[in-house]
Amino acid sequence: MKKVKGLRWLVVCLVAMATVINYIDRNALAVMWPGIAEDLGMGKEDYALILSFFMVAYAVGQTAFGKIFDQVGTRVGFLLSILIWSASIALHAVAKSVTSFGVFRFTLGFGEAGNWPGATKANAEWFPVKERALAQGIFNSGASLGAVISAPIIAWLYVSIGWQATFVVVAGLGLIWIIPWLIVYKSSPDTHPWITEEERAYILKGQKPEPEANAKVAEDYAPSLGQLLKHKQAWAVILMRFFIDPVWWLFVSWLPIYLADEFGFDVKQIGLFAWVPYVGAAFGSIFGGWLVGYWLRKGWTVNKARKSIIYMGALIMLPPLVMTAYAATPLMAVLLIAVILFGFQVAIGNIQTLPSDYFSGKTVGSLAGVSGSAAVVGVLVTTWIVPVITVNSYVPFFALGAALVPMALLSLGLLGGKISPIQNKISQ
Repeated sequence: MKKVKGLRWLVVCLVAMATVINYIDRNALAVMWPGIAEDLGMGKEDYALILSFFMVAYAVGQTAFGKIFDQVGTRVGFLLSILIWSASIALHAVAKSVTSFGVFRFTLGFGEAGNWPGATKANAEWFPVKERALAQGIFNSGASLGAVISAPIIAWLYVSIGWQATFVVVAGLGLIWIIPWLIVYKSSPDTHPWITEEERAYILKGQKPEPEANAKVAEDYAPSLGQLLKHKQAWAVILMRFFIDPVWWLFVSWLPIYLADEFGFDVKQIGLFAWVPYVGAAFGSIFGGWLVGYWLRKGWTVNKARKSIIYMGALIMLPPLVMTAYAATPLMAVLLIAVILFGFQVAIGNIQTLPSDYFSGKTVGSLAGVSGSAAVVGVLVTTWIVPVITVNSYVPFFALGAALVPMALLSLGLLGGKISPIQNKISQ
């Protein structure tokens, strides 16, 4: 059978494309909400309630799919995830009430949750340590690209065929994606029939941590979930996701509503402006991954490189979070938000690689899932806070985002310790 050079990059591009579809599907409701709300007589509180159905399922799904991916593997795990979310977004077309939207949003959230622990696990399986941040950046750029193209595409579809038909059309994208996924992702790199021997050796060798003096690697260390939660480093990842992920979701969930409330935008105008911040996010995804890889090639330790880029991303985010609260024009607002999301993606791609830095591949999906669930809990809290604090102004909205960033950094500083494999070194 003919071998494929650079197969790992084809795999990560497929995962990134799944993420593009993921974001098109989840953003459809937010972009079309002003029109849907007018048709069905709903308000901002109804929107927050519907989002909560999604986020509760997203929290449950992160942990559930983390275990599912560890049990059934990446190939089947992704298949299950995308089948569930594609069917769910199609069913939005028949929703008529908060309850029906909530039910379909719940199943959508559960299915879409699998994309994240699945991507982290695929990253750990297919990439050596020094390339994981770049691979995660490519994957995360899929979220940004999906957010960039979703607003204009969904707005155009809404104007052309209405909101019900739009939900059906975007559901088809996931079903199409399944075809190349099943063809390409036959197995992990140790047994994949298409991979060259050179690439297989490069990947597998690069996944092994460098043994320290007087230590040898115990590669079979795979703690149970209970054992995992006894490690402070696991809690560092969990708490970082709890605090920092809501910053991203503040804009994913509320940017269209913010533009409508602050600047009087309709669905068509939202489509013209709402994509701009995600261009910054896409650049941040690639830049954060590339820079860490560059530092590692220059001889930096994983600990130094990861922490440096995470702190850098956080520091980029803070000034524009404050400045956007007083933006006078929609263009100024979306450009400042682009800087916020650039910094967020610089940091988050490396935060998401921490499970594979601390633990073996057998445990990566579980920690990625639990930390993803913690992130969703943080998002749920902010989702219910937003309607309360934005009655008269969006200044508290941006202040909330600015307050979350230092909390994430404190979690890393106090609990993260040295970023290196945990308890898989045993004394000789």
